[in-house]
Amino acid sequence: MPHPLDHPIWTALTTRQQALAEGGDEARRYPTAITPFADMPELSPRGFASLGAMMLGSEIAVLFTPDPVTVPAEFKMLLAEPGEQMIGTPADVPAGDVDILTLGVADVPDMMALTALTKPGPFSARTHELGTFLGIRVGGELVAMAGERMKPADYTEMTAVCVHPAHRGHGYGQILLSAISRQITARGEIPFLHVFTSNASAIALYRRQSMEIRRRFHVTVLQKQV
Repeated sequence: MPHPLDHPIWTALTTRQQALAEGGDEARRYPTAITPFADMPELSPRGFASLGAMMLGSEIAVLFTPDPVTVPAEFKMLLAEPGEQMIGTPADVPAGDVDILTLGVADVPDMMALTALTKPGPFSARTHELGTFLGIRVGGELVAMAGERMKPADYTEMTAVCVHPAHRGHGYGQILLSAISRQITARGEIPFLHVFTSNASAIALYRRQSMEIRRRFHVTVLQKQV
Protein backbone atom coordinates (compact mmCIF):
# COMPACT_ATOMS: atom_id res chain seq x y z
CA MET A 1 0.00 0.00 0.00
CA PRO A 2 1.30 3.50 -0.77
CA HIS A 3 2.26 5.67 2.17
CA PRO A 4 -0.41 8.31 3.03
CA LEU A 5 2.16 11.06 2.51
CA ASP A 6 3.10 9.90 -1.00
CA HIS A 7 -0.09 11.62 -2.20
CA PRO A 8 -0.85 14.03 0.67
CA ILE A 9 -3.48 16.12 -1.10
CA TRP A 10 -5.50 13.14 -2.31
CA THR A 11 -5.18 11.40 1.05
CA ALA A 12 -6.32 14.50 2.94
CA LEU A 13 -9.32 14.99 0.64
CA THR A 14 -10.37 11.36 1.05
CA THR A 15 -9.82 11.14 4.83
CA ARG A 16 -9.93 13.87 7.45
CA GLN A 17 -10.70 16.74 5.06
CA GLN A 18 -13.05 14.93 2.72
CA ALA A 19 -15.91 17.24 3.78
CA LEU A 20 -14.05 20.05 2.01
CA ALA A 21 -13.45 18.13 -1.20
CA GLU A 22 -14.85 19.25 -4.52
CA GLY A 23 -14.96 16.69 -7.32
CA GLY A 24 -15.16 12.92 -7.27
CA ASP A 25 -13.26 9.69 -7.81
CA GLU A 26 -11.14 10.95 -10.72
CA ALA A 27 -10.06 14.36 -9.37
CA ARG A 28 -10.57 16.36 -6.19
CA ARG A 29 -9.61 19.80 -4.97
CA TYR A 30 -10.08 22.11 -2.02
CA PRO A 31 -12.38 25.11 -2.48
CA THR A 32 -10.24 27.70 -4.25
CA ALA A 33 -10.99 30.33 -1.59
CA ILE A 34 -9.20 28.05 0.88
CA THR A 35 -6.28 26.75 -1.19
CA PRO A 36 -5.64 25.86 -4.86
CA PHE A 37 -4.42 22.33 -4.06
CA ALA A 38 -5.79 19.49 -6.17
CA ASP A 39 -4.93 15.89 -6.98
CA MET A 40 -5.92 12.80 -8.92
CA PRO A 41 -5.48 9.12 -8.05
CA GLU A 42 -3.94 8.73 -11.51
CA LEU A 43 -2.43 11.39 -13.77
CA SER A 44 -4.54 10.11 -16.66
CA PRO A 45 -6.43 11.92 -19.44
CA ARG A 46 -9.68 11.25 -17.57
CA GLY A 47 -8.21 12.61 -14.37
CA PHE A 48 -7.03 15.80 -16.03
CA ALA A 49 -10.38 16.16 -17.81
CA SER A 50 -12.19 15.92 -14.46
CA LEU A 51 -9.83 18.46 -12.91
CA GLY A 52 -10.26 20.84 -15.83
CA ALA A 53 -14.04 20.60 -15.58
CA MET A 54 -13.85 22.07 -12.07
CA MET A 55 -11.58 24.97 -13.01
CA LEU A 56 -13.15 28.27 -14.06
CA GLY A 57 -11.51 31.20 -15.80
CA SER A 58 -8.01 31.91 -14.53
CA GLU A 59 -8.19 29.52 -11.57
CA ILE A 60 -5.04 27.51 -10.91
CA ALA A 61 -4.48 24.00 -9.58
CA VAL A 62 -1.42 23.12 -7.52
CA LEU A 63 -0.32 19.48 -7.57
CA PHE A 64 2.15 17.74 -5.22
CA THR A 65 3.31 14.57 -6.98
CA PRO A 66 6.11 12.03 -6.46
CA ASP A 67 7.05 12.25 -10.15
CA PRO A 68 7.20 15.10 -12.69
CA VAL A 69 3.89 15.93 -14.37
CA THR A 70 3.34 15.82 -18.13
CA VAL A 71 0.76 18.49 -18.83
CA PRO A 72 -2.02 17.79 -21.39
CA ALA A 73 -2.52 20.28 -24.20
CA GLU A 74 -5.58 21.84 -22.56
CA PHE A 75 -3.45 23.12 -19.68
CA LYS A 76 -0.47 25.42 -19.42
CA MET A 77 2.21 24.95 -16.78
CA LEU A 78 2.88 28.05 -14.68
CA LEU A 79 5.42 26.43 -12.37
CA ALA A 80 7.27 23.15 -12.02
CA GLU A 81 9.70 23.02 -9.14
CA PRO A 82 11.02 20.31 -6.83
CA GLY A 83 10.26 20.38 -3.13
CA GLU A 84 11.12 18.38 -0.05
CA GLN A 85 8.68 16.71 2.29
CA MET A 86 10.04 16.82 5.84
CA ILE A 87 8.69 14.91 8.80
CA GLY A 88 9.28 14.73 12.53
CA THR A 89 8.48 16.53 15.76
CA PRO A 90 10.37 19.82 15.96
CA ALA A 91 12.47 20.41 19.04
CA ASP A 92 10.65 22.09 21.91
CA VAL A 93 11.45 25.81 22.02
CA PRO A 94 10.08 27.70 25.04
CA ALA A 95 8.23 30.89 24.20
CA GLY A 96 9.80 32.75 27.09
CA ASP A 97 8.23 36.21 27.34
CA VAL A 98 6.87 36.04 23.78
CA ASP A 99 3.06 36.17 23.66
CA ILE A 100 1.70 33.58 21.19
CA LEU A 101 -1.75 34.43 19.82
CA THR A 102 -4.34 32.21 18.16
CA LEU A 103 -5.28 33.91 14.90
CA GLY A 104 -8.81 34.09 13.50
CA VAL A 105 -11.05 35.87 11.02
CA ALA A 106 -10.18 39.34 12.34
CA ASP A 107 -6.50 38.65 11.67
CA VAL A 108 -6.94 37.60 8.03
CA PRO A 109 -5.91 40.97 6.48
CA ASP A 110 -2.68 40.93 8.49
CA MET A 111 -2.08 37.24 7.67
CA MET A 112 -2.57 37.97 3.98
CA ALA A 113 -0.17 40.92 4.15
CA LEU A 114 2.54 38.91 5.94
CA THR A 115 2.32 35.95 3.57
CA ALA A 116 2.30 38.28 0.54
CA LEU A 117 5.54 39.78 1.84
CA THR A 118 7.32 36.57 2.83
CA LYS A 119 5.82 34.16 0.25
CA PRO A 120 5.76 30.90 2.26
CA GLY A 121 3.32 29.36 -0.24
CA PRO A 122 -0.31 29.77 -1.32
CA PHE A 123 -2.36 31.60 1.30
CA SER A 124 -5.93 32.73 0.67
CA ALA A 125 -8.65 34.50 2.61
CA ARG A 126 -10.01 31.22 3.99
CA THR A 127 -6.79 29.21 4.38
CA HIS A 128 -6.99 29.71 8.15
CA GLU A 129 -10.09 27.47 8.16
CA LEU A 130 -7.88 24.41 7.59
CA GLY A 131 -6.58 24.38 11.16
CA THR A 132 -5.05 26.36 13.98
CA PHE A 133 -2.89 29.35 13.11
CA LEU A 134 -0.66 31.00 15.67
CA GLY A 135 1.03 34.38 15.49
CA ILE A 136 3.26 36.88 17.23
CA ARG A 137 2.57 40.60 17.24
CA VAL A 138 5.07 43.33 18.03
CA GLY A 139 3.64 46.78 18.61
CA GLY A 140 0.34 45.50 17.26
CA GLU A 141 1.88 44.36 13.95
CA LEU A 142 1.71 40.67 12.99
CA VAL A 143 5.38 39.80 12.50
CA ALA A 144 5.37 35.99 12.54
CA MET A 145 2.92 33.15 12.03
CA ALA A 146 2.58 29.42 11.48
CA GLY A 147 -0.36 27.08 11.11
CA GLU A 148 -1.91 23.82 9.92
CA ARG A 149 -2.99 22.96 6.39
CA MET A 150 -3.36 19.46 4.88
CA LYS A 151 -4.51 16.67 7.19
CA PRO A 152 -3.93 13.31 5.47
CA ALA A 153 -4.81 10.31 7.67
CA ASP A 154 -2.81 10.51 10.92
CA TYR A 155 -0.57 13.36 9.71
CA THR A 156 -0.96 17.14 9.91
CA GLU A 157 0.99 19.55 7.75
CA MET A 158 2.59 22.62 9.27
CA THR A 159 2.44 25.60 6.92
CA ALA A 160 2.87 29.36 6.48
CA VAL A 161 5.89 29.44 8.78
CA CYS A 162 7.02 33.00 8.13
CA VAL A 163 8.65 35.96 9.85
CA HIS A 164 8.68 39.59 8.76
CA PRO A 165 12.17 40.44 7.43
CA ALA A 166 12.50 43.31 9.92
CA HIS A 167 11.87 40.95 12.86
CA ARG A 168 14.10 38.00 12.05
CA GLY A 169 16.81 36.81 14.40
CA HIS A 170 14.57 36.57 17.48
CA GLY A 171 13.68 32.89 17.10
CA TYR A 172 10.02 33.59 16.31
CA GLY A 173 9.89 30.93 13.58
CA GLN A 174 11.27 28.24 15.87
CA ILE A 175 8.92 29.26 18.69
CA LEU A 176 5.81 29.04 16.49
CA LEU A 177 6.92 25.82 14.78
CA SER A 178 7.38 24.26 18.21
CA ALA A 179 4.01 25.53 19.45
CA ILE A 180 2.12 24.23 16.41
CA SER A 181 3.83 20.85 16.58
CA ARG A 182 2.95 20.50 20.27
CA GLN A 183 -0.72 20.94 19.41
CA ILE A 184 -0.47 18.37 16.61
CA THR A 185 1.31 15.72 18.68
CA ALA A 186 -1.06 16.31 21.62
CA ARG A 187 -3.86 15.07 19.33
CA GLY A 188 -1.85 11.94 18.50
CA GLU A 189 -0.95 13.15 15.00
CA ILE A 190 2.42 13.35 13.25
CA PRO A 191 3.75 16.73 12.02
CA PHE A 192 5.18 17.20 8.53
CA LEU A 193 5.74 20.04 6.11
CA HIS A 194 6.77 20.91 2.56
CA VAL A 195 9.52 23.28 1.45
CA PHE A 196 10.96 24.09 -1.96
CA THR A 197 14.30 22.39 -2.57
CA SER A 198 15.79 25.79 -3.44
CA ASN A 199 14.99 27.17 0.03
CA ALA A 200 18.20 25.97 1.66
CA SER A 201 17.91 28.27 4.68
CA ALA A 202 14.44 26.93 5.59
CA ILE A 203 15.56 23.33 5.15
CA ALA A 204 18.53 24.03 7.43
CA LEU A 205 16.18 25.55 10.02
CA TYR A 206 13.89 22.54 9.97
CA ARG A 207 16.87 20.18 10.25
CA ARG A 208 18.03 22.10 13.31
CA GLN A 209 14.55 21.53 14.67
CA SER A 210 15.07 17.74 14.37
CA MET A 211 13.01 17.28 11.20
CA GLU A 212 14.26 15.08 8.37
CA ILE A 213 13.58 14.92 4.64
CA ARG A 214 11.23 12.03 3.89
CA ARG A 215 11.12 12.33 0.11
CA ARG A 216 11.29 14.72 -2.82
CA PHE A 217 8.12 16.03 -4.45
CA HIS A 218 7.31 17.87 -7.65
CA VAL A 219 5.17 20.98 -7.26
CA THR A 220 3.25 21.80 -10.43
CA VAL A 221 0.97 24.80 -10.96
CA LEU A 222 -1.53 24.43 -13.80
CA GLN A 223 -3.98 26.75 -15.52
CA LYS A 224 -6.41 25.95 -18.30
CA GLN A 225 -5.57 27.25 -21.75
CA VAL A 226 -7.81 30.11 -22.82
